[in-house]
Amino acid sequence: MQRFSNQVVLVTGASQGIGRAIAERFGAEGAHVAVNHFDDADEAAAVVDRITAGDGVAEAFEGDVSKPDAMTGMVAAVRKRFGEIDVLVNNAGVASHIRFVDLSVEEWDRVLGVNLRGVFLVSRAVVPHMVERGSGRVVNIASELGLVGAENVVHYCASKGGLIAMSKALARELAPAIRVNVVAPGPIETELLTAYPDEYNDDTLSQIPLGRWGQPEDIAATTCFLASDEASYYTGWVLSPNGGVVM
Repeated sequence: MQRFSNQVVLVTGASQGIGRAIAERFGAEGAHVAVNHFDDADEAAAVVDRITAGDGVAEAFEGDVSKPDAMTGMVAAVRKRFGEIDVLVNNAGVASHIRFVDLSVEEWDRVLGVNLRGVFLVSRAVVPHMVERGSGRVVNIASELGLVGAENVVHYCASKGGLIAMSKALARELAPAIRVNVVAPGPIETELLTAYPDEYNDDTLSQIPLGRWGQPEDIAATTCFLASDEASYYTGWVLSPNGGVVM
């Protein structure tokens, strides 16, 4: 399929995991992909190489999503290189496992700074140009934990729950010209999950009704659907590919 032929797509946090799969899927479907990363130049270059090896168009753009000036500059660089941004995928995220009673202000600020403030800053740099053109699509990558919560990740759940609420509000404000939707992944087999053996184990796997870990490509498929014309009647919606963990 070439659903995004010659469209410009910016994917944040696209050097690994879910972001990498999303960027490569858009590239395979004809998009010109801006691969955002922060301090992952080699990994981002590898993503670009894989996209261009399949006759796609891509370029890496470094920038910390939690820094306003960095995001203003990065978006300007993307627009200069590719033109106006048709699709924004806010994927960049961080996590840590800490009991609430041990959670520091600094770690709270770090996680929310990337996962929630970062989405605000990138969107603030991109969305006004979409408004001027009267078209655009935004897909924000949240988490099932933003819907149900979990122990030892209060700060992460707060950031993803806040992102879902923010997306719904923004969808109402920007409709009908611009659609804003959310993908809330369940347990996806990436570095973010495998780093925590308390979660990445056979006991947890046995609790997934579909009997397998999700793959980054599962999230990429859902993201591309929401950004496509096939989802033209979706806005303010949360799709959660989670294997049945949350129903």
